[in-house]
Amino acid sequence: MATMRVPDVVPTPTQDSQRLRKAFEGWGTDEEGVIWILGHRNASQRKKIRETYQQLYNESLIDRLYSELSGDFRKAVILWTLDPPERDAKLANEALKQKKKGIHHLQVIIEISCASSPHHLMAARQAYCSLFDYSLEEHITSTVTLPLRKLLLGLVSSYRYDRELVDANVADSEASVLHDAIEKKQLDHDEVVWILSTRNTFQLKATFECYKQKYGNSIDQDVKSSGTSDLVSILRMIICCIDTPEKHFAEVVRNSVVGLGTDEDSLTRAIVTRAEIDMMKIRGEYFNMYKTSLDNEVIGDTSGDYKDFLVTLLGGKL
Repeated sequence: MATMRVPDVVPTPTQDSQRLRKAFEGWGTDEEGVIWILGHRNASQRKKIRETYQQLYNESLIDRLYSELSGDFRKAVILWTLDPPERDAKLANEALKQKKKGIHHLQVIIEISCASSPHHLMAARQAYCSLFDYSLEEHITSTVTLPLRKLLLGLVSSYRYDRELVDANVADSEASVLHDAIEKKQLDHDEVVWILSTRNTFQLKATFECYKQKYGNSIDQDVKSSGTSDLVSILRMIICCIDTPEKHFAEVVRNSVVGLGTDEDSLTRAIVTRAEIDMMKIRGEYFNMYKTSLDNEVIGDTSGDYKDFLVTLLGGKL
């Protein structure tokens, strides 16, 4: 379900490194060359290019990209070129360092913990420790207040089973537990946190479906009717990322392009982090929700090399 496209015949990492080096030399940078090479390579190919570039020229490709490029284009290319766990660790760190942290900033932590594989979450946590000399859990504990801290810690600390295993009896009983907590407005109840942070996604989807059959409303509707607090917003985001991540990311893209100006950071994050995973599904969901093309919205709201790079990740013509 990825949109980024790799050519049928891929040059060797050495050839790609040499072409990148050439793009950096002389007057000005050949941005088109950078987009063409990095925008058409998957994560493992980009890793080999980074390693080969370092060996050939004794300098970091990331550092060179930083010095050669600028603005939102630079940020997007560097995030894309980084190893995905390292990229997500950096995005989470950036979010947690914000002095005024709203729901908007904490989105990325929910995305990493609920819309990624358990292996990726574990790798991102390991990268976090390596990069910043403290854990993601420590950083959440020291910067996020209760009750959001309790939910986020539960999510990032767990390791979900990643196979398709569903127990209908568990779905039924846990739907009742969730309903009871929502009715009593105990949205950060220990059992709610435990269910949402430890059950595999297939089990949780079955529980959400069971909830709807038993109580008439979706769990999201009932949480929404609980109020307008940050806890309500976070819980709805968690449920959406587990149940239909493509809907969550369609909303992220939409919110980044509507209204005055563009939220480039959110737009970049959504496209860069999902182009190799499920951007095709996000594109379809976007059209279903907003009756317009995601690609056209991105093209209409961005410009220059930044636009060209995002369009490349969205599967622009090879």
